[in-house]
Amino acid sequence: MLSIELALFTAVNATAATPAGVVTAARWLSQGFPILAGLLVAAGLAFGSPRLRQALMLSLVAVVVAWCAARGIRAWVPMPRPGQLGLGVQWIEHGVRAGFPSMHATGAFALAQGLALGLHRRHAPWQWLAFGLAAAVAWSRVCLGVHFPADVLAGALTGCASALFARALLRHALSWRGRSSAYWFRPARPSARRT
Repeated sequence: MLSIELALFTAVNATAATPAGVVTAARWLSQGFPILAGLLVAAGLAFGSPRLRQALMLSLVAVVVAWCAARGIRAWVPMPRPGQLGLGVQWIEHGVRAGFPSMHATGAFALAQGLALGLHRRHAPWQWLAFGLAAAVAWSRVCLGVHFPADVLAGALTGCASALFARALLRHALSWRGRSSAYWFRPARPSARRT
């Protein structure tokens, strides 16, 4: 492990001297905010404008792609979490499984990048808010001692790349939508013979 990463982890990981409000905020961002985000996405899909619904659908596809990508990376590069190495203070209970990349950071950044790609530029404040909340979720995972900074950075990159891939995938799928009719597969009529 790089000394700079260990120094960053030590600086961000909450200790007994950290104010209780900081730990409470980190816990809410890590455990409560994903539930709230899910409810907001569901409300947006049910009651939002067509453009918002389209952006949210892109974001949901991005989250699924990101989840699959993160699972694959974890299987390929099974890096331990800080608690498994006896480092830092863990403020929430967590299972013993690979931590690279952070699934929370991956999902949060996939959602934010999906919204950024799907919304109009005039909605830039909402896009910045989404990225700010994704960064806060990533911070919370390090603050609570369940991830290293590299885990959340890899999660952010995986999430953003997954959203770009999801957009390309959806564009490709939609480009084939009109070609699936029976008429598309019908052979061309023979041309009239010249006399």
